[in-house]
Amino acid sequence: MPVKHPIFARLYTRVSKTMERSGMAEYRRTLLAGLSGTVVEVGAGNGLNFAHYPDTVDRVVAVEPEPYLRQIASANAKQAPVAVDVVDGIADRLPLADGTAHGAVVSLVLCSVPDQAVALREIHRVLTPGGKLHFLEHVQAESRRMQRLQRVLDSTIRPYLTGGCHAGRDTASMIERSGFTIDQLESFDFPDPRSLSARHILGTATRTDPGQS
Repeated sequence: MPVKHPIFARLYTRVSKTMERSGMAEYRRTLLAGLSGTVVEVGAGNGLNFAHYPDTVDRVVAVEPEPYLRQIASANAKQAPVAVDVVDGIADRLPLADGTAHGAVVSLVLCSVPDQAVALREIHRVLTPGGKLHFLEHVQAESRRMQRLQRVLDSTIRPYLTGGCHAGRDTASMIERSGFTIDQLESFDFPDPRSLSARHILGTATRTDPGQS
């Protein structure tokens, strides 16, 4: 089923530029540090990560289903310091063979996939054994009051207004339940602590397999 959010895509393109100037660009650089070889970026959006990939990366396969965002990402890919192939695809069915990516990147996307468990299983599938998942996501708030508000809005109007985004997901726990061991994890509020989607996590996780310690 095609993924099209034309109004949200245009709004996000404008808002994301403001977020970059407010400090998100520095978080993106931290997110991508240490990657090498072939990398799959899931939900590349308008391609704002591309400028920050280190030269240790040989190739990025950037998967983006939304047509407007994918068009902008393709233009940004031409200015990237590494080779970036922008392709149509969804997180539930990544267009890569098993064990072909050395690293995977998700940034502000696991909030909007239909099923986090399915998307993370796909990422696990395409990563090499011991491959790294780098993540930057906004997640469930710390306060109970805010969590209740997130649940109400996530189950009603928020996903329809924000391209499928759910503000209250416990993404770190889902990563750990999906065949990954979290190596590094930082939590912070951005940009405004009062925002419904202020709480973020930034870190890395290693693909593990049954029987590995």
